[in-house]
Amino acid sequence: MKIYTFLSLLIGSLMWANINLPAIFTDNMVLQRNSEVVIWGNAIPKEEITLKADFLDKEYKVVTGNDAIFKIIIPVGKAGGPYTISLKGYNEVSLKNVMSGEVWLVSGQSNMEMSAAWGIKDGDAEVAKAHHPNIRFFSVPKLSSVFLQNNLFGEWQTCTPETMKNFSAIGYFFAEKLQQELNDVPVGIISAAWGGSPAELWTPGYVFKEKPQLFENYKNLSASDYYPSQLSGAYNAMIYPINSFKIKGVLWYQGETNTGNPDGYSVLLSSMISAWRNDRGYNFPFYLIQIAPYTGWGDTTVRIKNVQRIVSEEVPNSGLVITSDLDVVDDIHPKNKKPVGIRMANLILKNIYHSHNNLVESPRFKSVDFKGNKTILHFDYAEGLHFKNKESQLFEIAGTDGKFSKAKATIKGTDIILESKTVRHPALVRYAWRNTAIPDLFNRADLPASSFTTENEK
Repeated sequence: MKIYTFLSLLIGSLMWANINLPAIFTDNMVLQRNSEVVIWGNAIPKEEITLKADFLDKEYKVVTGNDAIFKIIIPVGKAGGPYTISLKGYNEVSLKNVMSGEVWLVSGQSNMEMSAAWGIKDGDAEVAKAHHPNIRFFSVPKLSSVFLQNNLFGEWQTCTPETMKNFSAIGYFFAEKLQQELNDVPVGIISAAWGGSPAELWTPGYVFKEKPQLFENYKNLSASDYYPSQLSGAYNAMIYPINSFKIKGVLWYQGETNTGNPDGYSVLLSSMISAWRNDRGYNFPFYLIQIAPYTGWGDTTVRIKNVQRIVSEEVPNSGLVITSDLDVVDDIHPKNKKPVGIRMANLILKNIYHSHNNLVESPRFKSVDFKGNKTILHFDYAEGLHFKNKESQLFEIAGTDGKFSKAKATIKGTDIILESKTVRHPALVRYAWRNTAIPDLFNRADLPASSFTTENEK
């Protein structure tokens, strides 16, 4: 009995002595190039940990704290690999086939989660050719918690037809385009998405204490069988555990579940972005994908789209991809995902990587002048401005009474002039202001303008 007890204690001691790394550190992972990254884990208190890697010119040593946590900061240089990283204390852990490249986190609802296995357009053909050993995937499992979590489950996988088929389609097409344009730089995509999830689940808890009205809005959300109702639950269990893992930026595709309160979404979304950046400690790019038209809701969808437009323009280091022209309006899960990933990649390639100067932005409403019975709209990114069907049916103007009437639109360079016989003194203007409106205003790059309104948004 004594021998058994001794052996049990010995085995327990040896198990506790093992270096334990969070799940985000596995074979096949990608580390953000040209940056300092943190490698962290658990070991016995006061245990000395030595880190070696074949891309480093020296060893890095650290002593585990009394809390049994160690952190080692190492420099990662230019793109390359495969590398091996080893950590040695009382035991040794090796990470193999590690790459240095670009790491992006993609998050949101089901349209970000949606994979080729869901039935995307040309999915079988795209799956068959998805042989990209230097594109790596990490799928964060759907987890929710009342409390902040230190770890999760998962492992990095290389891109093969089998792994691509069940990974975020937008994340894959984004990575594929990045790699093509960045001379085969390794790309790692971390997907943390949950179909149907409202933004309240992804926002840190302290935001709701700082802004009580957001908590009041949250209490009006309906329960669902498809996602948890815990405030901040997804953030606590799916985002917080990897906050110390260095990323280049975030892509966000979410908003459908928040159509019940589009006015509140503006403060919620901008606050969430600020909190994510605050918790990571740096102002990383945060780019939005605008939700698509859908027949299932009232005008709240277009109001959410307008909020996304405004937030993308007001929040620094952000941008917006428009999707309203790409698919049918009676499918809450539009299947044409490849152009979404490519449009986002093109925008990132220009704004973040400065790899070209092409026109990759949608026409963006800038300002309006009211002169007599004429309304003059000014746009940015409006080279080659044109109507898809020679004339537009989507512009409306109103006087101070707020009663909108259809307006005749004429393009003049990068401006649009609106007139209506029924509105003699225009004071308001809006474009594509219907839930199912398909944009008809495009620029030279055949990118559509977002719906917008000059009405005051509360």
